[in-house]
This record gives sequence, structure tokens and C-alpha cells, in this order.
Amino acid sequence: MRDLEHEPNFIVIGRSDDLDPTTAVEEACAEIDSLSSCFVLAFVPSTLDPAEVSRCLNRRLAGVPVFGCTTAGQITRSGYESHALLLLAFPKSNFRCSSILFESLRPLNSMEIAAAAQRLAERFRHTAGWNRLALVFTDGLSKQEDLLVSTLETVLDGLPIFGGSAGDGLQYEETFVFHGGSAHNNAAVLLLIETNLGFQGIGFDHFLPIGSEIIITDANPEERVVYEINGAPAAQEYARLVGCAADDLSPLVFAENPLLLRQNLNYYVRAIREPMEGGSLSFLAAIDDGLIMTLGRGKEIIETLEAGLNVRDNTGAAPDFILGFDCILRKLEIEQKQLSKQVSDVLQSHRVVGFNTYGEQQSGVHMNQTFVGVAFFEPEKRELS
Repeated sequence: MRDLEHEPNFIVIGRSDDLDPTTAVEEACAEIDSLSSCFVLAFVPSTLDPAEVSRCLNRRLAGVPVFGCTTAGQITRSGYESHALLLLAFPKSNFRCSSILFESLRPLNSMEIAAAAQRLAERFRHTAGWNRLALVFTDGLSKQEDLLVSTLETVLDGLPIFGGSAGDGLQYEETFVFHGGSAHNNAAVLLLIETNLGFQGIGFDHFLPIGSEIIITDANPEERVVYEINGAPAAQEYARLVGCAADDLSPLVFAENPLLLRQNLNYYVRAIREPMEGGSLSFLAAIDDGLIMTLGRGKEIIETLEAGLNVRDNTGAAPDFILGFDCILRKLEIEQKQLSKQVSDVLQSHRVVGFNTYGEQQSGVHMNQTFVGVAFFEPEKRELS
């Protein structure tokens, strides 16, 4: 087990619990050196006004680009938190970046997105011997993540893309991304990064498919709403399948009993957001008529978390830090099972920092109830010739 007191060497972490945006920004920025920072990621709780936080960060970090989003929770040095402003400063000595803001996601013009992303990639000069990846932060209520990430995966061929959908606590009212010194909704930020650090992508959940096939028989794909499952009212049929009354459906029931969609050889969670009037169900990811799904049941969440985070580079070294995007529904299940302290200990021991999302993106797929992350490793030591 790594020394929990040992800080990452290649990022600077700032945080604050203060409810005043100005004070929170001052506290979180206390250890960040603007002159040596290439960019900062900001993960902002629902308790702080995003526009004011963005303005304060722009003033305080003068000249340092700030990207990120509002969240449904944060992963700090201490593990899971709900009300912390979290800042991650990436130094110029190890990182370069270029970015673009995609506005007006609804409706999403995939041709314009593709052309803009391609221009950004072509202008981003490659540094010899450095590694490239992309991060994407998206309005978590836009319902456009599926098309956006698949478009980016196609046009940025060969560039690994990781991301998380912005959150709003458990309120699901309004989410924001940060770019250019402002907070934006109905928008997404694409960040191209070069680094001399090694990195590995991480992605896992803790569900196994069980039972027989379930068919979506009536849905509105644009709004991610399902009206019927197996020819019956969606909420009523789902409740029957999981063994509860329709009136007892809740975020916790949805978190513990997700619907799984098979794609190639993998199963991906299509998480339910909430029941709606008339017996329909609102989803957090793409859904459509005729989809064949199955019910999922959870495996032991601590074991799968430990196994998923236990990555090493080719020298056998553990990561310097892991940037993590962890679904809010996973956090809800963990809290209900009273495992928050144990999970926070695991996250802390593996130096995970990041946020709880309304959805995760990896390998061109938008998914739910998944942990997606990037493990960054110390640069390889090159022998002098």
C-alpha cells in the first residue's frame, strides 16, 4: 500500500470547502504557481455558483487556461467528497495543451464538430517523444454525449479520448463546462494534451448480466425516454423485473439494478435517471426502439475497484496519479451500502483525483455506472549515450 501522505510529483492539487466562491478560489489556488502551470482542471460542486467561480479563477490564475465542469461529487486527496472545489494544476514542464469549445450541442452538427476537431488536431504541433491523449467534458444534460464522443473518436483516429459528463449534484437541473474564463451550458470542451509522462487508460464497472433478454418496445431516442419494455409500461415492467413496486423506484434501485447493452463482446450500462409521469423512464445514455438488453447485478464493488485501479507501467511502477471520472450512481450505491470510507481509502491509496459524473466516455462510447480514468506514470528515464 502506497504512503497516503505522499503527494503526486507531476500535478499540484488545490481544494476548498468554503461556500463563498471568492474565498473558495483563493484557498484552492494557494499552492498553485501560475507561472509554472500549463493549465488547470476545475471540478466544481453544486453548492458554488459556476459563473462566479469561473470569473474568480480567471482573475486569480491570470493567463492560465482553466477547463473542467460542474460535478455530482468530487474525488480529492481524501476520496469521495460532495462540496469541495477541486483544482488540478498541470505543469508546463510535463504538459502541453490545446482546446476548443463546442457550443450549442442541441442540435449537434456532427460534420461541424468533426471539422473543428480535425483543425485543432492539425494545428497542435507534436513534440518528439511525448505522448498524446484527449479529454472531453460535456454538459451532462445535453443528451448529446453519445453522438459527440463517437464523432470525435472517428475524426481523432488513434488518439485515446477519455471524459466525463458534467453534473449538478443529484438535482439534474443545469450543468456547465469551463472554457475561456466562462461557464457554458449546452456545450462541451475538447482538450488535446501532450505529456512526457506515460499513461494508461482505465475503464471498468462491477456488473454481470443476469436473466433473460429485455426488449425496448417504445422509446424516444432524442429525449432518452423509454415508454414501454417488453410491450408493457416501462416503469411497471422494470419494477416487476427487479422485484419491487413501481412506487418504490428510486435512484438507489436504478443504481443497483441497471440495464446492460451488449456491444461486440462487452456489456455497457444504460443507466436509468428517473421515473416520469405516465409510467415512462428517463435514461442517462442512448436508448432506442428494438434494443435488446439484460438486467445487471453487481459484483463485489471494493474488489473490482482495487483490481481496476491496480495498474502498473512496463517497469512495474504504480501511477504518480490517476485522473478519474466515476459515475454518481456508483457513489450512491456505495453510500447506501455504507462503504464510503472503504472506497475513499482505496481511491486515496491509488492517488485518484477527479469527479463524479452523469456519464463517462472512453473508446468512442458514452456509458454509465463506470469508472473511467487515466493513470499517469513517471517519465521513462533515458540513458545517456
